[in-house]
Amino acid sequence: MPSCWEKSGWGDNDFTFSTVADAHSGTKAMKVELTRRVSGDRKALITESATCAPVVTVGKQYDLGLWYKSTTPDTSLTLFRHDTTAGWQYWTDLKTLEMQGSWTQATVRTPEVPAGTDRITWGVSVYGTGSATTDDYTMEQVADTLPPATCTGTAEQCANGKWDVLPTQNPVRSMHSVVLNNGKVLLIAGSGNSEEQFNAGTFTSAVYDPVAGTYKTIPTPKDMFCAGHVQLDDGRVLVMSGNKAFPVVGGHGYEGYKDSYIFDPVTETYSKTNDMNDGHWYPSATELGNGDIISFGGLREDSTGSVTAELWSDAQQQWLPLWQVNQTWSYWGLYPSMILMQDGRLFYSGSHVFGNGTPGTGSAIYDYGANTVTSVPGLQNKDERDQSASVLLPPAQDQKVLTIGGGNIDSNPDANRLTDIIDLKTANPSYTVGPPLPQGTVDLGAGAVAQTGNQGKMYVSAVLLPDGKVLETGGALHNRANPVYESSIFDPATSTFDPVAPDPEERGYHSSAFLLPDGRVMTTGDNPGNGTWNHDVSIYTPPYLLKGTRPTITSVIDNEWVYGDTQRITTDRPIAKAELIRPAAVTHSSDPNQRFVDLPLSVDGNNVDLNVTSNPNLAPPGWYMLFAVDANGVPSVAKWVHLQGPSALAAESTAEAHVHSFADSLQGTVTEPGKKRTSQPVSPTISGCDRHYGSINVCVPTVFPDEVKKTTAARCAWLKTNDYGRLKVNGKDDPLKLDPSKDGVACGAKDLKKR
Repeated sequence: MPSCWEKSGWGDNDFTFSTVADAHSGTKAMKVELTRRVSGDRKALITESATCAPVVTVGKQYDLGLWYKSTTPDTSLTLFRHDTTAGWQYWTDLKTLEMQGSWTQATVRTPEVPAGTDRITWGVSVYGTGSATTDDYTMEQVADTLPPATCTGTAEQCANGKWDVLPTQNPVRSMHSVVLNNGKVLLIAGSGNSEEQFNAGTFTSAVYDPVAGTYKTIPTPKDMFCAGHVQLDDGRVLVMSGNKAFPVVGGHGYEGYKDSYIFDPVTETYSKTNDMNDGHWYPSATELGNGDIISFGGLREDSTGSVTAELWSDAQQQWLPLWQVNQTWSYWGLYPSMILMQDGRLFYSGSHVFGNGTPGTGSAIYDYGANTVTSVPGLQNKDERDQSASVLLPPAQDQKVLTIGGGNIDSNPDANRLTDIIDLKTANPSYTVGPPLPQGTVDLGAGAVAQTGNQGKMYVSAVLLPDGKVLETGGALHNRANPVYESSIFDPATSTFDPVAPDPEERGYHSSAFLLPDGRVMTTGDNPGNGTWNHDVSIYTPPYLLKGTRPTITSVIDNEWVYGDTQRITTDRPIAKAELIRPAAVTHSSDPNQRFVDLPLSVDGNNVDLNVTSNPNLAPPGWYMLFAVDANGVPSVAKWVHLQGPSALAAESTAEAHVHSFADSLQGTVTEPGKKRTSQPVSPTISGCDRHYGSINVCVPTVFPDEVKKTTAARCAWLKTNDYGRLKVNGKDDPLKLDPSKDGVACGAKDLKKR
């Protein structure tokens, strides 16, 4: 190898490294060739040493260049960085190099150098049969282009952002929010957790237009209350299962139906698909790299837990029959957070809805091809992560997941401040302890007071922002009670939370938060235990929108993109980065498809070439919001682009996915498929509500918060403080001892006189 260059790579392949006379300049060039490949890659890199690896400055960007010829489309310019604490590590793939028979120059700009990085190394990876010959490498630091940002609001707003409550309320009791590829928002309510609407067959959805500020009510064919949903690669929305029946005292719990529907944003109508193999009330929904949808968990038609995995075929546009879907017969619980990894496996983060986590460590990696589940260690207090939030941190190329907060509706402790971070690039990933969630104020019944001790929150919402940070907002301290007013912005680069202005509205159970194409965040919903609903809608303007004029994407040459492609845009002034953000499809603190995909830049004045990942597991096919962001972190308004699916992948000139050998030495317990079974027994009180009291939309907790004494008077006082009103006793049983007088009404005057 030439001086200061080294051989690198992995996998099952035959290869040669050589120095050849066919040079761009001078007399020698480097050549890497694969003659056989099953897996992995080979690459020539600048040597990882203090002598050879270039020194870099934190916060700066660098333009990297080289001249190359190649006989395979499966080549990429790959970047590594040296962390002063953790050592050398993969950073990102910057650019896929097109096949070229003659010498061609390639240039690409690095992301901003993250904190703790002092050196970088880079080179060309070859991951398909063929060769890449390279010469004349260059590296230049990018000059600073923007003066310090100018505040356009008050000092408080510029530091912490601002909230506005919209004058028009959400007309439906929606717990599902899906951002559509036309910029509108589908809000799905079904019965809205209302027994009256369910019995009347009144099921609703609405489409909100953020530009006009208007709502359109949409006829809804079934009770999609607590369904699953995800955008398909063509922009339509797949909605799976929902509520077949509400619980019956002394009988069954919630029941999920098998029906499935597609919502079309163009016609704004629902159409039925074929049925799923099982009922799934509260199912997961994750898009895979080929456009298929995989779903786990939820409750069946008989209210037991579903152990049936479901697979929607993008090619066939239908749910596959049971015999065509790999099954482990595992019960994953309700809304299990299943996040697609860069190699196509699924990471179960441990975030879920209702009660305890799964047995064992509470998180796992599922390999669909091998049909195995491997436990992942390190998640703190895994049985108190009920309605925590998990998010794939920006950028998706970093393969890090943050899990925030949570509680347990069964034991009803104070929700926690725990956060956990896992790096899925490591050989044997394990959660590590993250910074504690900032505290805000909590309403314990007499107005908001400062949180104390280890008080945190469940019902957390986490939203990816175009500046590469994460907004967490909303929540409550207990099971459908005691709203917490706290919001903060997490910076993945520094692993710190910055408290910002809190949403003035209560945002607990059945609330959601999501990014709009203009860079603001919308929040909606709240359904406390007394059965009321908050129809107010809040809009958060982050600090980055109060820093002066925004950059503008003045043109997008083509909005139909393919993997490994280079796409040109023009901007009205210099930008520091660009990214694709997948539009939200969120419910119950869960949006496992949410992701921020970095687009490395090749810059020529205001002409910017965006280098699209070759790996559909990093950016599953579909419509994305394209943001351009300046050096002050100020984003443009998004443009919509369509990253195409399997047909694009089949093109001969398109690169294969460049997959890395991450998480390849798992040490956790491996579980093979179990014996075929029908279901998992589940308690009828899985939702943490005692149905002996009140109507079906009221949730008297099966366990009261710890500070409430176990007396009729104390429990009735708590219910009164939380505005439960008159509660009829359903049946003869009184498990919470709220009706000692046996007159059929809980907490009546006679009950409070008895001891």
